[in-house]
Amino acid sequence: MRVQLVGRGRVSAALAHALAGSGLDVLPLAGRGADGVGPDGRPVDVVLLAVPDTAIAEAAARIAPGPVVGHCSGATGLDALQPHPAFSLHPLLTVLGAGTSFSGAHAAIDASDEGALAAAQRLADALGLRTFRVHEADRAAYHAAASIASNFLVALEGFAEQLADGAGVPRDALRPLAEAALRNWGEHGAEAALTGPIARGDEDTVRRQRQAVADRMPDRLPLFDALAAETRRLAGRPAAAAGASSPGSPDPTPSRSAVLSRISDENRGSGPKHGGAPKNGRPPGDEETPE
Repeated sequence: MRVQLVGRGRVSAALAHALAGSGLDVLPLAGRGADGVGPDGRPVDVVLLAVPDTAIAEAAARIAPGPVVGHCSGATGLDALQPHPAFSLHPLLTVLGAGTSFSGAHAAIDASDEGALAAAQRLADALGLRTFRVHEADRAAYHAAASIASNFLVALEGFAEQLADGAGVPRDALRPLAEAALRNWGEHGAEAALTGPIARGDEDTVRRQRQAVADRMPDRLPLFDALAAETRRLAGRPAAAAGASSPGSPDPTPSRSAVLSRISDENRGSGPKHGGAPKNGRPPGDEETPE
């Protein structure tokens, strides 16, 4: 399979580096004016566009009829590649440039027909990606989930960092806790990974936390309240029951999440007082960020 990569940024450089020695005939990187024809005048079988979302349609329009054309965007639909046989290949990882390893990562794929789907899968196999198919109707939901899992997570940790900094607590002190929580979520799912005062039904502590946020970062109070409400939902503690709780009132019957939370703290040592040790885990400018 003869492949032309279009783009001059980090994603295209990473793809070119990762596909070297894969057995595919990968041409030298081309700019956005590429037309799907190699320097020798022969057409390619597949063109993969690693350009910004806003440039995909224009780049695709320059490709001569014949090749299957794909893009690396998670948010853009296949209609941007018309009239070509089309596919999308969106690796779920942050690409830092040549040397980025795609092996073992997941990737969302879709295609306009079976031939284009086969081309997408062959590229994914050459990169060592584990694929799942996301149909057009599910694309926005998929991309929103990816943003929540990565971008929103960073924004949330930024909130925690700023509140901690006001109390003289360094970011590195929060890092093991955050890494353990993310690891436990990945291994056990959200309900079993949930710990803390809401999972325990300790609304007195939550009220004191809320007051501290109101005093020090009042503009973030709506965010704290929204997160507390979602945490109660996850813990199986309805908002009404939580709101009815008052200082000195008996704790409601522990929810399944609360029991799992305490077991999680005892068995895995993920709470801050245990000092649970973290494990080492894992957007480009000229192209779509695979996140």
